[in-house]
Amino acid sequence: MPIALASLAIAVLAGCGAPPELAEPTGVPTHTASPTTPGPSTAPATTPATAPPLATVTPTPDAGLVATACRNGPTGQRVLQLLRGQAGVLPANVRVQVRTGPLCAGDWQFTVLAVTGHEELQVVTRGKPSAPVLVTAGTDVCTIEVRATSPAGIRTLACDAGPANGPGA
Repeated sequence: MPIALASLAIAVLAGCGAPPELAEPTGVPTHTASPTTPGPSTAPATTPATAPPLATVTPTPDAGLVATACRNGPTGQRVLQLLRGQAGVLPANVRVQVRTGPLCAGDWQFTVLAVTGHEELQVVTRGKPSAPVLVTAGTDVCTIEVRATSPAGIRTLACDAGPANGPGA
């Protein structure tokens, strides 16, 4: 009986070949297509188009993230006029020199003044370059308003850098 069973298994397995999709092709396809004759060309002859050169994109930081030298003002003199004028922070007879700035971030400005005979004076203003409005002035200008509403570049100068800030601080 074992021989009969083995013969049956061999017969069954012998009938199994590779599936047709796995079998090697035996010849070339028999399908023939009739050739088409090309018609007259109606497309105008053109030279291949070339892609325009890629422009170099330089990312720019957000105006409020970093305080940079003010391009359109206010000037240091304008800040001094504000402090000596309507703000009444500096008397007219005190000698003052702009040490840093104004540095701008968004519509805010930061300036450091060297005041003869006194500590440096930090000034935070905001608004139009031609008419800045005083936010605060003193040796520590990290007020609630500056912390809560100023752009990051001004907040870094006024609060994180501490007194005696320098350019690019």
